[in-house]
Amino acid sequence: MPLLLVPAAAALGLAVGVLVNRVAGRFPWPAPVRLGDLLRPGVVVLPRPALELTTAAVFVLVVLRFGASAELPAFLVLATAAVLLAVVDARHRLLPDRVVLPALAAGAVLLTLAAAATGEWTALLRALLGAAAMFAGFLVLAVLSPSGLGMGDVKLAAVLGLHLGWLGWDAVLVGAVAGFVVQAGGALVLLALRRVRRDSDLPFGPAMLVGAAVAVALTGS
Repeated sequence: MPLLLVPAAAALGLAVGVLVNRVAGRFPWPAPVRLGDLLRPGVVVLPRPALELTTAAVFVLVVLRFGASAELPAFLVLATAAVLLAVVDARHRLLPDRVVLPALAAGAVLLTLAAAATGEWTALLRALLGAAAMFAGFLVLAVLSPSGLGMGDVKLAAVLGLHLGWLGWDAVLVGAVAGFVVQAGGALVLLALRRVRRDSDLPFGPAMLVGAAVAVALTGS
């Protein structure tokens, strides 16, 4: 791994964290979205530098996991979207299409470029199948239990399945299951701390993203 890659990732993560804090602080966003309005100083979600340092740490972990590899850009974009989605879902119980769908498209394009650079066409096919499999599985669960899962969760499952599929079917399986485990564990902790009630509606997006992070860390080549 190039010596400067980790500090460069940390610096980039700090800058991205500043933008994420501003963008999340202005949700719900106007239509059409004006980038200048979203990025101007003002409302933030978390007091600085909590979110900025968190984003920097996530970027460093991604770089340590993938190094200077062809798939690194795809997973850095995923990390950016993940932080923004986790914050918005935690505050508003919503996974906006204006983040989820571009993240899916960007992931598909960047992983295609990675496959072209490395010849890993099998990994790309598995990524596409992983996206389809997780989308279908979560869609069935959402139909069976609409109060437990929303369509935002289903679309996010496709994004996660795409990236986890690149790593392997074991990553897809671990990522899908780990999200439910994280959600259950988090709910128990919040209940013990009396922060929620048994009938409280908890967002599922952050748990899905943490579960995917566990899968990225523990599985794949």
